[in-house]
Amino acid sequence: MTDPSTPARAWVFGDDVDTDQIAPSRFIVSSDPEELAEHAFNDLRPEFAAEVEAGEFVVAGTNFGSGSSREQAPLALAGAGVAGIVAQSFARIFFRNCINLGLPVLICPEVGNVSDGDEISMDLDAGLVENHTTGEQYDAEPLPPFLQELVDVGGLKAYTKAKLAADRE
Repeated sequence: MTDPSTPARAWVFGDDVDTDQIAPSRFIVSSDPEELAEHAFNDLRPEFAAEVEAGEFVVAGTNFGSGSSREQAPLALAGAGVAGIVAQSFARIFFRNCINLGLPVLICPEVGNVSDGDEISMDLDAGLVENHTTGEQYDAEPLPPFLQELVDVGGLKAYTKAKLAADRE
């Protein structure tokens, strides 16, 4: 994963973006993150997959990731190299799938002030989003320590492997 504290471009989306808009079901023939990334936001923003660069951010309004509980949607964004997702609110299962995959997420009510193309960064520990284009900072909800630990180690699978290895020692 790319460091979310490094400023990068924001791709801004609206409210109620569902998992089928993030990773259209007709393209889910694999669980390979890079393959899924080729079709991220295919119908909503067709240019996203070709133009997104590693380290950039997805910014959204309310209820981001609603719809099905499949983890291919956050997996597609991780495969595209997205450094983090900031939204006014998330669908609960999508939010947890991001954590489980090690994809940084922050809930930030003020993120509606971010415009497409603004340079932003995330401070996960402080729960802060900085808009380097406008000079504004927005308070976000920091993750609880255990969830932050899961993100820091790369997700639930990496955490479990490390925990099992430590228990064997």
